[in-house]
Amino acid sequence: MALRLFDSLSRELRELKPSHPDGIFRFYNCGPTVYAPAHIGNFRTFIINDVIRRLLELELGPAHVRHVRNLTDVDDKTIKRAQEEGRSLAEVTRQWTDKFHADCAALNCLPPHVEPAATAHIREQIDMIACLVEKGNAYRAADGSVYFKVSSFDDYGRLSRVKERQLDPGTSLAGKPQAADADEKEDASDFALWKAHKPDDGENAWASPWGRGRPGWHIECSAMSKKHLGDTIDLHTGGEDLLFPHHENEIAQSECCNGVPFARHWYHSKHLLVNGAKMSKSLGNLYTLDDLVAKGFSPMAIRYALLMGHPRKQLNFTLDSLHAAERALATLRAYRATLPATGITENVFAPVQAALDDDLNTPAALGALFTIVNRRELQADAGSFDRVMTALGLKLDAPVATKSEIPTAILALAEKRWAAKLAKDYATADALRKELTAAGWSMLDRKDGYSLEPSKQ
Repeated sequence: MALRLFDSLSRELRELKPSHPDGIFRFYNCGPTVYAPAHIGNFRTFIINDVIRRLLELELGPAHVRHVRNLTDVDDKTIKRAQEEGRSLAEVTRQWTDKFHADCAALNCLPPHVEPAATAHIREQIDMIACLVEKGNAYRAADGSVYFKVSSFDDYGRLSRVKERQLDPGTSLAGKPQAADADEKEDASDFALWKAHKPDDGENAWASPWGRGRPGWHIECSAMSKKHLGDTIDLHTGGEDLLFPHHENEIAQSECCNGVPFARHWYHSKHLLVNGAKMSKSLGNLYTLDDLVAKGFSPMAIRYALLMGHPRKQLNFTLDSLHAAERALATLRAYRATLPATGITENVFAPVQAALDDDLNTPAALGALFTIVNRRELQADAGSFDRVMTALGLKLDAPVATKSEIPTAILALAEKRWAAKLAKDYATADALRKELTAAGWSMLDRKDGYSLEPSKQ
């Protein structure tokens, strides 16, 4: 079964397949703005994209997938952070790029094949803007800024259906009050392709045919996608917050410049809730990876917890879900230890793969996985199990993290006892539990794993 995903443009499930004669699947997803650490809401989207990448490579072969993810290293936020800290833009963005890479590695996200940065593609952005000006889709304002003329693209809004919404007078198509620079625009809905240099930008400006300045945010993805993937890509992804205006603007820019469809498939994941509310610093529920690791949770448990909800539905992330994820991983490690290396011809994990191929239904996939794990009469081998772990990006060799430091010998004893229980060797399991108790540890069994706590004195 081939991977099928919901297409945000056509509003239907569609199969993913390469459209170019070379058979290479071209895949672009919007990356981070590197001015601060990414939070777990960001990483939900990046982990979902990572699973898509893994499934495509398992189906098509690694050599037939080309994945590009950009870095936004010049915009209002990055410039403001650099000026607040009295450092260069390059110093600030390098710091947070390195942190992003470290967090991605900890969460076992595959690096993209190409990771272009906006500041390294100024020429490509200027060239695309010049093309749009020449074709009449963009214009230079009096201050030297360049704007895309939304009225020049008849299909504007077909991704977000923005033109079907009821808007109040004095608002742009985004439904927001007219921007402060509206006087420079022909229409409030037009958006910036090139921003004329202002004193607040400091030294962060480049020469262009319209004067010194810097690119607008939207143009970078169109220009970098064009350079590294061509005029038409097979899949473009991102969080639902990017659907409008960012992705809508990408379509307009790219299709007006290139004269061909920009992306054959669009996929957007939903926002993450934390403890039932939208993440915010004021509520104290905006977590980074470091925040959760400091609380004693492993990066793999964080990845697992972020896969527990369907990507196209809101997921309510809680610390309890992380405890459940740690126990689930312990169960999977113990189960893996009972499997022969090879030799089983029947793929009992086919239901897991089928759930993933059906619109990336990760909760159904995890449910199918544990149904198989708990049915001891089903015969499986390590090779087929590892393929499922590869698809989900779960590394079972990662240590279990708890608030208490668990000695390696105690953890090994607990894993051995859990494996004995799964094998219904209850005599051995009871004997090993007694060893744990004698060593000062209490092991509590749960449906999806176990927990270890120092015995109360």
